[in-house]
Amino acid sequence: MSSQQPEQQLSEILRRGQARHRLPSVSAAVYRSGETVWTDAVGIAEEGRDATIDDQYRIGSITKTFTAAAVMLLVEDGHVALDDPLERHLPEARFGDLTVRRLLAHSSGLQREPPGEVWESLRFPSGAEVVERLGDAELVLPAGERWHYSNLAYALLGELITRVAGTPFAAFVDERLIGPGGLRRTTWRSADPAASGYYVDPYARTLRPEASFEGDGAEAVGSLWSTPSDLCRWAMHLATIEAMHQVQIMDDPEDWTLAHGLGLQLVRSGDRVFFGHGGAMPGFLAMLLGRRREGIGAALATNASTPSAAVEEITLELVERALELFPGEQERWQPEAEPPAEIAELLGVWWTEGTAFVFWWEAGRLRARPAESDKLRAVSVFEPAGRDGFRVSEGRERGERLRIVRDPDGTVSRLYWATYPVTRTPTTFG
Repeated sequence: MSSQQPEQQLSEILRRGQARHRLPSVSAAVYRSGETVWTDAVGIAEEGRDATIDDQYRIGSITKTFTAAAVMLLVEDGHVALDDPLERHLPEARFGDLTVRRLLAHSSGLQREPPGEVWESLRFPSGAEVVERLGDAELVLPAGERWHYSNLAYALLGELITRVAGTPFAAFVDERLIGPGGLRRTTWRSADPAASGYYVDPYARTLRPEASFEGDGAEAVGSLWSTPSDLCRWAMHLATIEAMHQVQIMDDPEDWTLAHGLGLQLVRSGDRVFFGHGGAMPGFLAMLLGRRREGIGAALATNASTPSAAVEEITLELVERALELFPGEQERWQPEAEPPAEIAELLGVWWTEGTAFVFWWEAGRLRARPAESDKLRAVSVFEPAGRDGFRVSEGRERGERLRIVRDPDGTVSRLYWATYPVTRTPTTFG
């Protein structure tokens, strides 16, 4: 056990990573239970000036999490459905049968970049131009077959947001996400103090300035500037958008170490799965990783183009150490009011398929789990659904119905859960 304070241990990780990977500067933050608990910066933000925790860095493709969250707002508002074909909102678009869900999850099969050599010209086409040039693009894989990262897909989503919202993409994100989230240091153009982007010579200890990469067509793909503290605030919001965390496709189908949700990367390290996203722009790298269950995460940014693996390595070490240093408080047990009479008669042990299930009442909701399992994913949480009925709102058998059957005298005789009979004593099928 280290004698260093938690803040010192995290700062040591940051400094060791900055030196090992030869990064001009690194800035990072850690959050826990709704607040930022540590920040630090080391190195030079620009020639002659040391980095501070308030310096902005380009966050590259972490911007895509804002794009995805903006789409989810349009879904919530009823203007877009995840399985809408692209042509419903961009009627002139080629590949119009691709769905919003496929575009969000990088499972559309669209080529990686818009047509043209954008990373040589450093000019990204506008949203309207992206749609116009789709005739020159390729579907390099059948939709849904495999994960294939596509900046083109997110440029199309940016144009979709502009048209459906009736306002420019960046303005919509500012108004609905950045402003309400209190992300005062998250902007579309750099705002001082801001780090300068560099390419580190692989064979000398020298820095070369990187060119800027701008254009309104790139906004939905990766244009934002931010700070690790702001990214931590953003991660806390992302943790609340349930749909974004549902696995859509595996990037690594062999070892299951990386999957993609709706705009979120889902990274597995050991027994833990972290949500987040990485980002890269000329002269900049960034990473965001968080754990929903513990409410802990970390964000990191650097002003170097390479090595890209460094940001994930350092950020993962920071968040895993934070999980050790800031363990969640054990929630204390406390008594509650008696359950309603119609609930009380459902409590206790029931049997189905030869397995005993325990039904109990907690925090105003009916719950059930296999008697021999204490895994969280095995717990079902029910919500009332009409007379003598419930529906699973969370956990095992989500969406399925629980139906109560009563004898003529009103006594509960059995249940049907997902159509399976559930009885007070074990019994055979049929």
